[in-house]
Amino acid sequence: MSQPQIAAVILAAGKGTRLKSDVPKVLHEVCGRPMLAYVLDACRAAGVRPAIVVVGHGKDQVIAAFADDRDITWVEQSPQRGTGHAVMVCREHLPPYDHLLVLCGDGPLIREETIRTLLERHVGGGFAATLATAVLDDPTGYGRIWRDSAGRLRGIVEHADATPQQREIREVNPSYYCFRTADLLPLLDRLQPNNAKREYYITDAVAMLIAAGRPVEAVTSVRPEDIFSINSRQELALVNRVMRDRVLDRHMTAGVTIVDPASTWIDARASIGRDTVIQPFVTISGPVRIGEHCRIGPFVHLAGTTVIPHHATVGPFSGGRA
Repeated sequence: MSQPQIAAVILAAGKGTRLKSDVPKVLHEVCGRPMLAYVLDACRAAGVRPAIVVVGHGKDQVIAAFADDRDITWVEQSPQRGTGHAVMVCREHLPPYDHLLVLCGDGPLIREETIRTLLERHVGGGFAATLATAVLDDPTGYGRIWRDSAGRLRGIVEHADATPQQREIREVNPSYYCFRTADLLPLLDRLQPNNAKREYYITDAVAMLIAAGRPVEAVTSVRPEDIFSINSRQELALVNRVMRDRVLDRHMTAGVTIVDPASTWIDARASIGRDTVIQPFVTISGPVRIGEHCRIGPFVHLAGTTVIPHHATVGPFSGGRA
């Protein structure tokens, strides 16, 4: 059998009002890279190409930032009227694909393995739609996963529309969806803005599929620490801390000694050879390349495209930019 054709629809049109910025929301950096880049990378690593990216606020800046990415189709959403509307404006690009992965561009902590699990469950189970969910100690602000007494998915209730009883539910919707395209397309014209925000929700398409008796699944597979989206500078700082820890862990797992992770900041684009030692209070910004068996720091700042050869020592309070 031929492999199913799967495209990613990534919603990246939001302004990010609470960020109070002239920079489009999805271009705000996490460990040196735009947050949208992480979502695109996770999709590609999971084997999902191409990406259909929905843009709106600052669309020209976003498109320019990813000018070298040839596997992206850009679609404008204007005005922005919700997640369902964002998928609606992509309609002409969707028919060639068997399944659609729908994600938000402001969730850079998404993991390749989460996408793979979602797709395997969706395609292998023959579902019309599949959601990846998470269980949180504090679910405030997230849509709740509503199940019946047998554990079957009954729907998703947005926080603003939830009853007090539904707000007690701890299983939430991080907005990782996979739809069978043939099941989704006929529903797009039926979406209505019957909610507190007067927007078109993609979650209503899930409700319609359930009401029609179509098979829909919700898989609790997202780690709680992965679902942070970014709507404020405080949340941006939180996600940067989480991503910084991931970057440091990746290097240490590969054989780099980081003496004091708490005082070390390494750009996600940097490469470091094994048996290199990073002393405390080191900052590495940009796609810096450090060879094997090096000793860096303390109090060193390396930036840009600096290259440190194998077996080199960069003394305390030094810096470099290329």
